[in-house]
Amino acid sequence: MRLTVLGCRQGMPADGQASSGYLVSTGRTKLLLDCGPGAATALSALTHPSELDAIIISHLHADHCYDLLTLGKTLLSGRLRDPRLLPTLRGAAQVEWPPVPLYVPKGGRARLDILASAFPVPSFPMLDRSFDVAFVVHEYEPADAFTVGDCAISMHGLNHSLPNCGTRIESPEGSFAFTGDTAYTPDLVPLAQNVDLLLSEATLEEPDVTSHGHLCAAEAGDVAAAADVRQLVLTHFVTADETWLKARKADAERAFRGPVHLAAPGRTFDVRPSGGVR
Repeated sequence: MRLTVLGCRQGMPADGQASSGYLVSTGRTKLLLDCGPGAATALSALTHPSELDAIIISHLHADHCYDLLTLGKTLLSGRLRDPRLLPTLRGAAQVEWPPVPLYVPKGGRARLDILASAFPVPSFPMLDRSFDVAFVVHEYEPADAFTVGDCAISMHGLNHSLPNCGTRIESPEGSFAFTGDTAYTPDLVPLAQNVDLLLSEATLEEPDVTSHGHLCAAEAGDVAAAADVRQLVLTHFVTADETWLKARKADAERAFRGPVHLAAPGRTFDVRPSGGVR
């Protein structure tokens, strides 16, 4: 199993870095976790969205799902190709890619339909059908579990201003957990218990005293230690400043004695008992 970071920024893209997006792949399965602004572009350098076995969205804040519309239009675009208009372009023939399974929180389908309707293309109405043609949309609830390829996936309700679920993935190649966005909650420990790699948001310097719901890096380290994970990757950063990021890494290392890494676009991590960073 391997984790590839597409984007790691909190909120909107900045400093050339995309918002949240992560590709988890095994020898048989490709999963996209979250799809914030810029994630679709980063994904396009690695694979076509038709090659994804599923997309899982942790919650419906725009910085975690906005580029779903981009992926949907990409998946629909093959149906609109006209070789007569592009006679010298290789690969200009029409193609219908099969719909990609898309897992979103309960109530998400209606919100996504609103997003699609905001940018109509009257001359090509097929491009307005991302969420009924390009994807097969499944709405999940906390404690739901499902299988994609060789991956057993479970959703864990956490603590954010919109319903957010952490995602736990287990396969013969390794085990992985992702927090999405959340304040500290004891429910983080069963999400991450004994996984080979925990990908945890680390937005703040200090514990969140608001109702919005984010972790600081020290809390991510506490969770990693309590859950006995093998390695921890911090993400969802407010800056690309190296000094600030190194300080957050040190915060996590005070509680967690295993390897602590900082997510960065294009960085990959092996998710196995002897895994590491590339």
